[in-house]
Amino acid sequence: MTTSKPKTHSEHATPTGAPVRQLSVFLHNRVGALMSLVKLLTEHRIEILGLSLQDTTELALVRLVPSDPETTEMLLIEKGIPHVVCPVTAVELRETEHSLVHALSALLSAEINIDFSYSLFVRPAHNPVFVLHLDSPDVGAEVLTSAGFKVLMQEDLSR
Repeated sequence: MTTSKPKTHSEHATPTGAPVRQLSVFLHNRVGALMSLVKLLTEHRIEILGLSLQDTTELALVRLVPSDPETTEMLLIEKGIPHVVCPVTAVELRETEHSLVHALSALLSAEINIDFSYSLFVRPAHNPVFVLHLDSPDVGAEVLTSAGFKVLMQEDLSR
C-alpha cells in the first residue's frame, strides 16, 4: 500500500488540452471595418472573448480570441480576410492585490518574455483572465501553473 503526499506548488500538473488560439486579423484602417468584422462573426454565432486593436495610418491589427477558432478561421479564409493564428497563454488571476505582480514575477524569474498582452471579456471562474503571447508558451504555462495560477485551455473558453 502506498500513500501519496499532497502536491507542492512545484509539483502541480501542467495543463492539458488545446492551447487558446488567437487570430490576428489585418483590416484596412477605415471607418466601420472593426464593426463589419464583429458583425460577420456574430452572424455566424461566434463570440469574441477577447480583443486588442492596434492601428496605423493604413492598416489595423485586430487580435481576437473567438469562441470557435476553427469556424472563425474558415470564415476568414472564405471571405478573403488576411489573418494569422497563434497560440496564446490565458492565465486566470486571483482577485488579490498582488496577483498580477506574482504572475509577472514568475515569468521574469524564468526569463520568459511577453510580446504583448490584453485581458479577456469573459471570466469563466469570475476571476480576471490575462492573455499573454510569450516567447516560450509551454515553459510559461508550466511556470505559471507551478506558481499556483490556473492556465486556461481552449476548452475552458469555447462555448
